[in-house]
Amino acid sequence: MQRKAYGPGVAALLAAVLAGCTGSSDTGGATDDSNPGQPGTATAAAEPGRYATLPEPCRAVGRSALDALLPGIKQLTDETRREAAYTGSPTLTFDTDRKVGCRWKVESPTATDHLSVDLERVVSYDTSVSDDSQAELLFAEQRTAARLPVPAPTGTGTGSPFPGASAAAAGASPGPTPSGGATPSGSADGTQSGTPSGTPSGSATPAGLQPRVLDDLGDEAFLDDALGSGGSTAKRRTITVAFRTSNVIVTIQYEEQPATVGTVPDSEEMQDKARKLASQLAESLAG
Repeated sequence: MQRKAYGPGVAALLAAVLAGCTGSSDTGGATDDSNPGQPGTATAAAEPGRYATLPEPCRAVGRSALDALLPGIKQLTDETRREAAYTGSPTLTFDTDRKVGCRWKVESPTATDHLSVDLERVVSYDTSVSDDSQAELLFAEQRTAARLPVPAPTGTGTGSPFPGASAAAAGASPGPTPSGGATPSGSADGTQSGTPSGTPSGSATPAGLQPRVLDDLGDEAFLDDALGSGGSTAKRRTITVAFRTSNVIVTIQYEEQPATVGTVPDSEEMQDKARKLASQLAESLAG
């Protein structure tokens, strides 16, 4: 069998097709460009956050701190119960790489105390937004949800009612204020922050201890002080201290309910204990 011979015209056509498929820069052919439209340039990814892991939350609070926050813990005579009280209960989360927490509860003849510590490591999924910036946005939402009272404007003669509040005035969103009263915290359980109108004498948060921004803790922080509405039971006070350090947000909630009706937990004492624990956790993270 004879092989079919291709004419000169067909050979030239094949050569032209092959040259088009394998063109190079020398012949004007196409080149690979991973970023068409902006050849030779690339967008720099935002900086990652400082923290890539989280501490074990139930071990983050030392025994001396638990002794101060939960006075009834040292009164437990049963050693097994006392050790369990010190150990705490881990919070159930589905991603311990991103969120962890621990809870403690101790009852005593005088009061029932609760403590919770939650830590969240914020990661930005937008390459143009850093982890720190994303954490800052989330913390601003948390501070806004707390509905801290708006600081008095300068020049009114009263000054800012709490230190550092002016730094977050723009970020706070106090919501509607009831007629004749201070801004409530908006807690779902009926607790209130500040000094609302009509609050019985002796149960309001003392002056200088109202919910406020803190300027000496982490990159930014705030404190909320909410007193239960009372009723037929003893008034429950809940202190919340939250702070952000780089891309980690820490929230401490400390609650006490006295066993005796009419007893009001001391605001200053509880705030001092919660703030001391917050400072210890901030130092631990920094180290």
